[in-house]
Amino acid sequence: MSAAKQKAQQIIEQNPVVVFSKSYCPYCRASKSLLDQKHAKYYLLELDEVDDGPAIQDALEEITGQRTVPNIFIGHKHIGGNSDLQAKKGQLDGLLKTVGAI
Repeated sequence: MSAAKQKAQQIIEQNPVVVFSKSYCPYCRASKSLLDQKHAKYYLLELDEVDDGPAIQDALEEITGQRTVPNIFIGHKHIGGNSDLQAKKGQLDGLLKTVGAI
């Protein structure tokens, strides 16, 4: 297993909510904004700001089949991207409470 894949899986396993993002991405901003509105505690990794960002993005594609960002996990489960998160807006409070993120 690659170091990047190991790192990505470790981050997902150790945090109830994870957002793999890019700082300039408008969809990422929308997801972070929604989580911030909910006062959710989440682990954020800006892939464009870390040296192994491209390798982690490759690893996430391997893990989830999704190459795009944001790549969001809640309760160690892959939620998807921004549109998937926005579609769960109604259930989000419950999901976040369940995993102890709010």
